[in-house]
Amino acid sequence: MKNKWFWILSLVIALCVTYFTVFKKTNTDTRKEVIVWTLQMGDFADYMNNIISKYESNHPNIKIKWIDVPFSEGDKRTLAAILSNNPPDLINLNPDFSAILAQKGALASIDENKLSEYNKDIVDSLKYKGELFAIPWYATSAVTIYNKKLFNQAKLNNIPATYEDLAKYAEQVKNSTGKFIYLPTITENDTMLKILNKYGVNSYSNINSLQSIKVFDSFKSLYQKGLIPAESITQTHREALEKYMSESIVFFQGGANFLSMIKDNAPNVYKVTDVAPQIVGSIGQNDFSLMNFVIPLKAKYKDEALDFGLFLTNKENQLELAKKTNVISTNKEALSDKFYNSSEDLMAKARSISAKQITHIQPVMRQSNNQKDINTVVNTAVQSVLLNQDKTKNILDKLAKDWKNLT
Repeated sequence: MKNKWFWILSLVIALCVTYFTVFKKTNTDTRKEVIVWTLQMGDFADYMNNIISKYESNHPNIKIKWIDVPFSEGDKRTLAAILSNNPPDLINLNPDFSAILAQKGALASIDENKLSEYNKDIVDSLKYKGELFAIPWYATSAVTIYNKKLFNQAKLNNIPATYEDLAKYAEQVKNSTGKFIYLPTITENDTMLKILNKYGVNSYSNINSLQSIKVFDSFKSLYQKGLIPAESITQTHREALEKYMSESIVFFQGGANFLSMIKDNAPNVYKVTDVAPQIVGSIGQNDFSLMNFVIPLKAKYKDEALDFGLFLTNKENQLELAKKTNVISTNKEALSDKFYNSSEDLMAKARSISAKQITHIQPVMRQSNNQKDINTVVNTAVQSVLLNQDKTKNILDKLAKDWKNLT
C-alpha cells in the first residue's frame, strides 16, 4: 500500500512539474523578442537595463533583447544585418549613415505625428525626401571655449561671434600675446563643409561661387600670414585641444564634454576658461552632432520597436541620460527643464548655451552618397588653396567637377 501511494504521489509531482515547465516555456515563447542595438553604451548598462525593466513590466508580451555594439563597428555590423533577412528591430546610428540607408530604401518610415514632443528642427533634419526615417536620441553642439587670461592680454573687447571676427582679431592676438587665435581643423573629416554650410555653400553647384571663394581666401590669408598654426591643414580637434590646454591658442570649438578633459588635464587653464556661443557664418545657424534610432525595413517587430524607441527617448529617460553624460536632449519638454537653464558653473553654462543652439540649426548639412570621397576632394582643395598652388577660383572649379562626378 505504501509503495502504491508512493508511486501515485511521484506521478502527481512529475505531472505538476511537467505542467508548470511547459506552461512557463509556452508563456515565455509567446513574448515578442524585440532586438535593440546601441552604440558604445556599455558604461551605462544600469541605465539601459533599468529602462528595459520598466518597459517590460508595462508590456508583458514583449521582451527587449539589448545588444551594445562598439562604435567603430556600428556601420559595418549594421550594413551586414540590413542585408540579411533578420536584422535587429531598432538600431542606434548617427544621422550620416542613417541617411545613406534611407537613400537606399533600407529603412521603415516613421509617422512624424508620433514625434510631436521632439525638437522640430532636429526632427526635420532626419527626413529624406519629406519622409521621416529616424527617432532622435541625444545631441551635442559645440561652444566656443576660450582662455580669459589670453583674451585680456590680447586686449580684445568682444568675443568673436563669426569667422570674420576671428580673422579680424587674429593679428591683434598674435601681436599682443605671441599666441594663435585658434587652430581651425579645416581638413578633418567634413569640418570645412560644415563651415561652408554656414554661408549657404552646400553642393557642387555653388562650391566655386563668390561666397565660397571668399571663405577659402579668408583661411588662405590667415595661413599665409602665419596667423593660424601651420598644422591647421593636417591636425584634428584632439591636437587643437592640446594646444588650448598648453595655452598656445585662445579659442577652441568643442562640446561641453571637453571641459571635463581640460579640468582633469590642465586645471590651471580650466580656472581661466570661459565659454560663449558657437562661431557662426552669415546664415547664423549652428552645426551639431546627433545620435538617433532607425527601424530596418526588414525588421520583424516594427511597431513594437517604434514604441520602445519612443519610450527610451521620452522626457524622463532623455533627461536622466543627460545628467549622466552632459549630452543635449532632443525632447522639447526635457530641454525646458531647469537642468538646461542654469549657469551656476562652467559646465552648466556650456550646457545651457548648447541647448539653446539646437533650436537654430537649419539649414542642416545633408550627407550624400560617397560622402567620404567628397570630404577627401574638398580637403585636398583646402590644402591646395592654402599652399597657393593655384588661384582659388581654378582650384574650386576643379573641385566642383570632381564633386559632381562623385554624386
